[in-house]
Amino acid sequence: MALDTQAIIDQLKDASILELNDLVKAIEDEFNVTAAAPVAAAGAAGADDAAAKDSFNVELTEAGQEKVKVIKEVRSITGLGLKDAKGLVDSAPANVKEDLSEDEANKIKEQLEAVGATVTLK
Repeated sequence: MALDTQAIIDQLKDASILELNDLVKAIEDEFNVTAAAPVAAAGAAGADDAAAKDSFNVELTEAGQEKVKVIKEVRSITGLGLKDAKGLVDSAPANVKEDLSEDEANKIKEQLEAVGATVTLK
């Protein structure tokens, strides 16, 4: 069975972020793999271990009891439409925003926690 690589790529181009997220999760589950980027090995002895992390991802771990409020807050933060914001909240744990400064990430974390969500910075 030959794969039509271009047809697959064309389908992926038309997919929403949530559909792509669901696809990645399904592939991870089916093949028992992870799409997470590999973590660099620790530096050599004597290397500067105090290097600060310069970008953070805000992960919605759980929506909590006030799911509607969390969906509204996710919409406000991301600019997603209602359907996509709900899909993101329903698929928790999921990244709400990526590659943020520590201050930006903490601000978003506070916003989401204020409406009852559980959030992790990665």
